[in-house]
Amino acid sequence: MKNATQNHIGHHSTARRKKTKATAPTVKGIRTMDASAQGQFGNTERPTEISSRFTASDVFLKTCFMPLLKENDITAKQSQRRRAKTERDFYKSLSQLAEHYDIQPMPTKHFGYPYNVRLALMDVQKQLKAKTENWTGVRLIEKNGKAYFTVEERCNTGATLFYIPIVPLYRLLRQKTHRKAGCLLLSVCSYLYRNAGIPHYRIEDSYLYWNYEMLNDWIEQDPEMEDYFVCTKELHRAELIGDVMGQKISDPRNLQFFEHRLKGFNPKDHFDKACFELAKKVFALYSQYPDESIFRNAHYNNAIDPKTMDENGYNDYNEENVVTMDKYISFFAEGEGVVYDNLVSMINNEFNEYAEAQEPIIFKTFDGNSLLNESLDFENNLFKVLNELCRLLN
Repeated sequence: MKNATQNHIGHHSTARRKKTKATAPTVKGIRTMDASAQGQFGNTERPTEISSRFTASDVFLKTCFMPLLKENDITAKQSQRRRAKTERDFYKSLSQLAEHYDIQPMPTKHFGYPYNVRLALMDVQKQLKAKTENWTGVRLIEKNGKAYFTVEERCNTGATLFYIPIVPLYRLLRQKTHRKAGCLLLSVCSYLYRNAGIPHYRIEDSYLYWNYEMLNDWIEQDPEMEDYFVCTKELHRAELIGDVMGQKISDPRNLQFFEHRLKGFNPKDHFDKACFELAKKVFALYSQYPDESIFRNAHYNNAIDPKTMDENGYNDYNEENVVTMDKYISFFAEGEGVVYDNLVSMINNEFNEYAEAQEPIIFKTFDGNSLLNESLDFENNLFKVLNELCRLLN
């Protein structure tokens, strides 16, 4: 696996445009008056009736239209008051948003409503996109008689499998030349497992545990397959080393010795230096976020929009339709071999059934109330660490 496996989730086709209903045919080609009726009076013969060449639809004559109401003074004043309140709420919310993100909105009050609101919204979108790493969208919402901004921030994981290989770390710990570097990475993995909450494939309730079990069942049912002995050997290694390394990364002493290992480490080559730099970044995360999980801002079906929430804060979604984070972030055996190829193929086939991947999301509401101290800084740094760790162990 090169750093992390790219997996483009879902395939979409453009929906067909609906055909408009056929309108009544246009009346045209009116016949001229009959010659017998031109310039004659008292003729007892009835002239030829004037008629259209085609049958005209009389739907228009049967349609009842509501009368056009003229806005009276009372409704006009009510509209003006509502508009004035919306503008006041808008600029109060805009001021709070600008202070939070440290941006300078363009002057728009001299434009008439609603152009001032539209221009300000476009300007805010442009500035946030340029300044905020995780900005996804900004909207103006009217709820309970109040208008305010909402901003969504989201980590973009790029449809990537963040699978951390355990077998290479096991081998690293057994090498005399790189054993100390292996111990550093062991402390790194211990933090990721114990504190950040990244699942291990040998734990029964993990997603990859059952994928490995499924592969094992398939292979046992077909002993005549070409790679049978290679696959059984790789699966046995994955199980044996996975259990050993699972005990090591779950040992709290590896976190207790983390700082000591860093201070006593002297890089001897490029690989040692890369391990040392990565370990320093992870120790900084451990020091700043000792109890934060990678799943802290993961939401069911990625839905935290206040418009979709009920009074109790729950979303009206019954069926899970995204690839949850625990499925694409995990420890696993190794990033090479026949078992690996089949595992990734099987997972990609499953993920292609989903529309999107679950990702860390926060939703900020600028309604005049104090903002929660929320950010995606932890997630941003952790995903960078995972990318680098996968690269080192592959």
